This record gives sequence, C-alpha cells and structure tokens, in this order.
Amino acid sequence: MKAINANVTKTLVRGSRIDVCDNSGAKKAFLVSVKGSKTRKGRFPTAGVGDLLKVSIVQGNQEMRKQLFPAILVRQRKEYKRPDGTRIKFEDNAVVICKDDKGNPKGTIFKGPIAKEAAQRWTAVGKVAKIIV
Repeated sequence: MKAINANVTKTLVRGSRIDVCDNSGAKKAFLVSVKGSKTRKGRFPTAGVGDLLKVSIVQGNQEMRKQLFPAILVRQRKEYKRPDGTRIKFEDNAVVICKDDKGNPKGTIFKGPIAKEAAQRWTAVGKVAKIIV
C-alpha cells in the first residue's frame, strides 16, 4: 500500500451503504470498518478514496451475502483536492471487493471510472481498470 499524494476528504462513515462496481457478484455493501483508521473515543471511523475497508455484503449473490470481505474505495461523491489544484468528485460512492488484504480484486471487470489515487495506491486494481480519472 503506497501513500496518496492528494488531500482526500474522508467522508464515508461506518454504517454507510456503498455500491459495488465489479463483477464479483455483490451489488451493495455495508461499511463495517476502515483499516488503519485511528479515531477519538466515540467517533466513527471514516474512509476516503484509496482506503482499505472491511465490508459486509447486503445485496447480491446468496453465497456472498452476510459475509465480510476486504474492499477498496475507488469513487466518492464528496470532492477532494489534487496537488495540481484541481478538485475532483464522482457521481456515486463505489468499492471494489478484494480476495485478500493485499488488494487483489475478486472481480475481473470494473464498471465506471476509477480514481487515479486508488489505482496508484493499489496496483492490482489499476491493472484491471479501463478508465482511470
């Protein structure tokens, strides 16, 4: 996992329902925790683009439902700032389901664009992505 050079605003909190943008069989995911997140007592962990999450599948294949999977956040609605001064935001919040904590994606096709920050941090996701914004 590499560092991100953009100033990503962390907006998704625990309990958020997020769309899944790959062909792993899941449709919607429930954010359970954020890997490496340190918070104050009583505060929910938050996630931004490129973060590794632990999600529970709430809609999709019967085999995948009610199970925990690692996932990578590849799109977020809230805009964030890149080092060159541009601000970027997406139409929806989306994750990619992974096989393991190393960031290897479970699906083979991603629907929609992937943020450049997520593709740089997780090279396995960047290799599968067709559109990187």
